[in-house]
Amino acid sequence: MPHANLRTVPEVTPADAPAPFAAPVMVQSTAKVARLAPLDWMRGIVMVLMSIDHSSEAFNAGRLFTDSIFFYRPGTPLPLWQFLTRFITHLCAPTFVFLAGTGLAFSVERQIAKGERSSIIDRQIALRGLVIAAFELWISWFVVPPRTWLLQVLYAIGISFLFMVPLRRLSNGVALALSILLIVAGEALVGLSVQLGPDPANPPLPLALLVVGGERGPLIIGYPPIHWLAIMLLGWVWGRMLVRESLLSAQIARQLAIAGAAAMAVFGVVRAVNGYGNMLLYREDHSLVQWLHVSKYPPSIAYTTLELGIMALIMAGLFLLAEKRPPRSEGLFVTLGQTPMFFYLLHFPLLVKAGELLEVHHQLGLLATYAGAAAVVAVLYPFCRWYRPFKASGRHAWTRYV
Repeated sequence: MPHANLRTVPEVTPADAPAPFAAPVMVQSTAKVARLAPLDWMRGIVMVLMSIDHSSEAFNAGRLFTDSIFFYRPGTPLPLWQFLTRFITHLCAPTFVFLAGTGLAFSVERQIAKGERSSIIDRQIALRGLVIAAFELWISWFVVPPRTWLLQVLYAIGISFLFMVPLRRLSNGVALALSILLIVAGEALVGLSVQLGPDPANPPLPLALLVVGGERGPLIIGYPPIHWLAIMLLGWVWGRMLVRESLLSAQIARQLAIAGAAAMAVFGVVRAVNGYGNMLLYREDHSLVQWLHVSKYPPSIAYTTLELGIMALIMAGLFLLAEKRPPRSEGLFVTLGQTPMFFYLLHFPLLVKAGELLEVHHQLGLLATYAGAAAVVAVLYPFCRWYRPFKASGRHAWTRYV
């Protein structure tokens, strides 16, 4: 079935496992919302990449974790294959957050079209954000010592949802401008935050939770939300555009390709200048590894533009591919892309516990890393296929969050 002449809008968000795959339909109003297959594909791809990173965390003795000036000592060797194994997974978090914003836009526009009160919409967004952030308690139970709490991408998405309660009222132009401002000013905000307290190594807790990150008592703050809110706002603006404008798949692909190329150009300039925009994680030479060795903790301009550029270019290709080869509902990437939270909450414990039970935690290499990722995907794929219609039945309220 061709996709080229369809205006399609998905209901997608990493925090809201979607309904079963359905072929795109013509949208006559914002109340009629259908799924965009390329976004399911995109999320499914990054779910597999995420599995590689977390398998590496479980099994790989040589895993690199040098994505921040706080972790990296200049001159430290960066073995190519270990580095690339880590690098390919950088795409995951920005894609999750971007598509969370896109999915939120679809959901809110649909509710507005149905005439739902603004207060109800706000309450649902806030509740969803709190639940998503609370899922970090489950992840922490498996991956960090007792009475320690790891605040990762679910925390960033959840808190960003809370910010979106008032910010959803901004026009697209203002929301886009705010997003760009937060991305550009991110490094300055971190620098200012560490200077506000008596000890630069320990900024005030609110700033650590929102801007700087780091370890504060029992908290390990890996994803300070202000930086990720910028990416969510970008996804939000794009999602609203898709709902409100009649675009063919080829037009969407062209816009994504232009945006992706522009983002990659900004990355090239920032990395070449090697100054502001790198979050102090500077390029030490002209090798490929050093060009790609960008700061994720917190996200630098170089990191954000590189990963969003890659994401946009991949999605442009997926939109074009979907015109010629519609995806199968039982396909791996579509299935994982439509059950993201379910997969996320299960794969982490499986990998960690497998490493502990086999007594090989952090003791193996890259072969075990990729084998572990393939194994966890193979094990969870049939469960994800089962869960998809179970969630879609709507018989259990809790499934709206998983």
